Amino acid sequence: MTHVVSVPDPTDARSAARATYAAFVGAGFVFASWLSRIPQIKEQLKLDPSALGLVLLTGAAGSLLGLLLAGPAVARFGSRHAVAVTSFVAGAGFLTIAVGYRFGVIPVVVGLFVFGFGQGGWDVAMNMQGAVVEHRSGRALMSRFHAVYSVGTVAGGLAGAAMIALRVPLAVHLALVGVVVATAIPFAVRGFIPNPPAAETAAAPLRAWRERRTLLIGLFILAFAFAEGTGNDWISVALVDDYRATPAVGTLGVVAFLTAITVSRWFGPQLIGRYGRVRAVRVLGIVSIAGVALFVADIATPLALAGALLWGAGVSLGFPVGLSAAADDPGMAAARVGVCSSIAFTAFLAGPSLIGFLGHEVTVVRAVAAVAALLAAAVLLTGAIRPLPTRSFADRSAAPSGVTDSPEPKQQGEAHS
Repeated sequence: MTHVVSVPDPTDARSAARATYAAFVGAGFVFASWLSRIPQIKEQLKLDPSALGLVLLTGAAGSLLGLLLAGPAVARFGSRHAVAVTSFVAGAGFLTIAVGYRFGVIPVVVGLFVFGFGQGGWDVAMNMQGAVVEHRSGRALMSRFHAVYSVGTVAGGLAGAAMIALRVPLAVHLALVGVVVATAIPFAVRGFIPNPPAAETAAAPLRAWRERRTLLIGLFILAFAFAEGTGNDWISVALVDDYRATPAVGTLGVVAFLTAITVSRWFGPQLIGRYGRVRAVRVLGIVSIAGVALFVADIATPLALAGALLWGAGVSLGFPVGLSAAADDPGMAAARVGVCSSIAFTAFLAGPSLIGFLGHEVTVVRAVAAVAALLAAAVLLTGAIRPLPTRSFADRSAAPSGVTDSPEPKQQGEAHS
């Protein structure tokens, strides 16, 4: 029996890639827009830190529910419709927060849950389209999509800072972002490529939760998500509290970390294309461990900043490449990406509080050592992200017998007997 894989259509792939970039940058922008206004929400509602933590937890709960339901939704309706609907839902949540924060905590909690639900589903659906574009184009583009997400977060944060500096009311800012998201993103994703037919649509999510490879990839992504989230939340705190650096230097540390992630993700396709996903991510994981060790050593602030750079550069590809690996088989991609995203999301729920608890006991800079331990475990799990034999990339046809991870060049078409 002969199965022929068709040659990719470059025009469709380029159009879909542009639409996918728009979805990623929009998701980053709206998320950072919310983060930029949390202090004003806290002040308006007169929340202490513990109460604010509970309010923010409702957004995390909504995101988790969105992640769990997104896989089946993408499998049934396609990633274009899923992103269009979930981005509209996220925008509606933003509008609810914008209007309701003046009336008390309950409207904010409701709006934040709706926003989180939309963001969680949006995240899975756009990553699914990123995987489809990778298969169609024959290029490892997922890290570049995530780099654009980082650009979106920077833009959203800067826009939020400008709104605050210009004294634009919180309600006007959030309402404007909500309307733009709810209308622009559904329009922007019209260029998405239809998802391949899903296998066993009804049973796929339960089946995916029982697959050893899928669960290992989920744990692999969790470690990198924990490392990335810890850097975002705690680098500046550790620099100010433990290194006695100024707040400006603390901010510089986070900027160095985020810049390293963004640059590394942008050039990620070249690394993967040359060395293969397993070797590229394994080496970068070791680089990140070295960066965390340098940061934790507590020797001098310049060395800590260098450690933050290495930490960010090394951690950059774990999350996007892990999602690419989960989507290797198009027929089960939606279910597996949903499972891996759900597992990884626990890092965002538990990570900040875990480092905070450890930091209270042993200082934040020492607590960060937990990141190195998890990354070491992830390095040992990199074998789980080897391309499946059914990958659409040409690496398996180009590799000699017995080679299971090879560079991922552009695919020109292949046939199997």
